[in-house]
Amino acid sequence: MKKLFSSALAVIIALPLLTLSASAATPLAGMPPVLDQNDIYAADRPNQLSTVVAKFPERVYVPNHTSNTLTEIDPKTFKIIRTIPMKAGPQHVVPSWDLKTLWVNNNEGNYLTPIDPMTGLAGKPIYVHDPYNLYFTPNGKYAIVMAEADKQLVFRDPHTMAIKKVVKVPCAGVNHADWTKDGNFFLVSCEFSGKLLWVNTAKMTIAKVLTLPKVMGSATMPQDVKISPDGSTFYIADMMADGVWVMKADSVGKFTLIKTGKAAHGLYVTRDSKTLLITNRGEGSVSVLRFSDNALIAKWKIPGNGSPDMGGISADGTQFWVSGRYNGVVYVFDIVHGKYLKTIKVGKEPHGLAIYPQPGRYSLGHTGVFR
Repeated sequence: MKKLFSSALAVIIALPLLTLSASAATPLAGMPPVLDQNDIYAADRPNQLSTVVAKFPERVYVPNHTSNTLTEIDPKTFKIIRTIPMKAGPQHVVPSWDLKTLWVNNNEGNYLTPIDPMTGLAGKPIYVHDPYNLYFTPNGKYAIVMAEADKQLVFRDPHTMAIKKVVKVPCAGVNHADWTKDGNFFLVSCEFSGKLLWVNTAKMTIAKVLTLPKVMGSATMPQDVKISPDGSTFYIADMMADGVWVMKADSVGKFTLIKTGKAAHGLYVTRDSKTLLITNRGEGSVSVLRFSDNALIAKWKIPGNGSPDMGGISADGTQFWVSGRYNGVVYVFDIVHGKYLKTIKVGKEPHGLAIYPQPGRYSLGHTGVFR
């Protein structure tokens, strides 16, 4: 990758540290053991497919929010295979914890639609109120619906989606999350409040509400959340701050801002666990951050700009597919050579694109967060 930055632009803002342990000594009960303490993504290496997904054809699933459709693309030919009608307002396509099902979050229609990854066909929708986004606890015990409009975290049965517990949140725009290495806590972003929630997984309770500091007096808008391979650091994309906040897992409440590009939105760990891809939705680019020193080492630009939003990395690790939220397209980037590759026309307002199958033992949800 061409080195575009000698060092990251960082704004360090010290806040009072919370006297909270980022994680307990004992991992979350029932969570599969961490394979490598230095790399929680060790199971995500190129083409390291679970036997559960090994025979699934590789497809790109694109939820078109305004068109109320799901577009399926063959990534080898870049051709659209089919377009399936959905309930109102599909937002994200989410792999289930057991890797067997893809769930389309029909947010405005209040349904989750299951997709069979072997056939690409839709099953019978399940009524779920306000499913903006969907996650799964690391032990597979619960699905967690991010009910943005309802201001709730709804813990459900991961198969039937029956409600087990409803947690009201003191913030607006709850949407993205990721877990500590041991699975005992997870960090949730609240887009419209500039806040983050530190949640106890087993107790299903909010342990602390965090407020991001304003930058030059401007409000913040946290988006995607991702933890570093060694489990030491959380990264939080922020569309208003035009970068990612960095928070140590053992220093909950202390933040550092790294400027990446206008309207930073989605975060993706590459298959070698060395870099983080950051979509800058407001300037049509993808920034590449190196985990070892938090340096920005490249920026890939879309010709004529664009609106890269959410997506995923191909099973072999060579391509990054991401929706063009306000352009009705999907962008494909060449990770190996660090450049834009192709644009594919889809429906209106494509959002949480998922490429599937992907390597990993289990899914934490969203458009594919695997460990």
